[in-house]
Amino acid sequence: MLAKPHFNKQLLHPRYWLTGLGFTLWWASAQLPYRWQMMLGAGLGRALGRLAPRRRAIAERNIQLCFPTLSLQERSALVDEVMVSVGKAFFETGMAWFMPHRRLQRLIDLQGLEHLQAAHAQGQGVVLLAMHFTHLELGAAAVSMQHSIDGTYRPHANAFYDYVQRKGRERHNDTGSVITRGDMRGMVRALRNGRAVWYAPDQDYGRDHSIFVPFFGIPAATITATSQIARLGRGVVIPFVHYRRADGRGYRVEILPPLADFPSNDEAADTQLISQLVEREVAKRPDQYLWVHRRFKTRPAGEADLYQAVGIEKGSRT
Repeated sequence: MLAKPHFNKQLLHPRYWLTGLGFTLWWASAQLPYRWQMMLGAGLGRALGRLAPRRRAIAERNIQLCFPTLSLQERSALVDEVMVSVGKAFFETGMAWFMPHRRLQRLIDLQGLEHLQAAHAQGQGVVLLAMHFTHLELGAAAVSMQHSIDGTYRPHANAFYDYVQRKGRERHNDTGSVITRGDMRGMVRALRNGRAVWYAPDQDYGRDHSIFVPFFGIPAATITATSQIARLGRGVVIPFVHYRRADGRGYRVEILPPLADFPSNDEAADTQLISQLVEREVAKRPDQYLWVHRRFKTRPAGEADLYQAVGIEKGSRT
């Protein structure tokens, strides 16, 4: 667990001025009415569909692989919605980091908090299992405003960005902190101390520490760490999901019951169970999932690259 971030006068160096200006505009956008932000986000997403053709192509390929029964028109419409969701995510991250708490809370319908509270009352650590919906920053903020959590975190190369990112994520609860992604010892220690640790295992992190389990019927490299962390930390795994409400009035955040008999003695079965859980929740609102990530970039030995075949070059971590 890292110490709280503090402003350093080195962040005033001219090399950070452009970053600072960008964050000033981002902060200002988070003060706009919610409907305005969603309108601007939708416009940004439609623009990204044209200006970021590689990301759109990745989303198109993922949708093609995962929803093969959709017609060409249906797939195209879903990809359009995914790109709009990605555009909205820019403003939703700003809301999570900069919107006043009172306004932010009015946008959140949080259900299932009793599951976290029960684990806390028993002194039990929690792996708060997240999923990469485009509004994941806002989902974490919604829970953090009601219950202290620690988030996994990848330091940013830009020191100014890193400072603002950490301040934004930790502002919702005085006792919450971050743990560097990959610091398994830190996560285990937090769990043994009865903490709730935000953790999202549903991306392709490469072949190391992963096994192939089906995700929408496609073998996907899936890290096995969820059950390992829970076992070593003597914690329970509590999934949570978040969706934009259909009425356009904010978000529904659902903390689900703890996974029963998890972890088991079968690491492969545990990993497949997590994949099935993510698939089930994504299928409910596929338009809000982060399909612009190459979920199937790592392939079993001997299998062809699923993205190169449609003209998407290698060379990116995502």
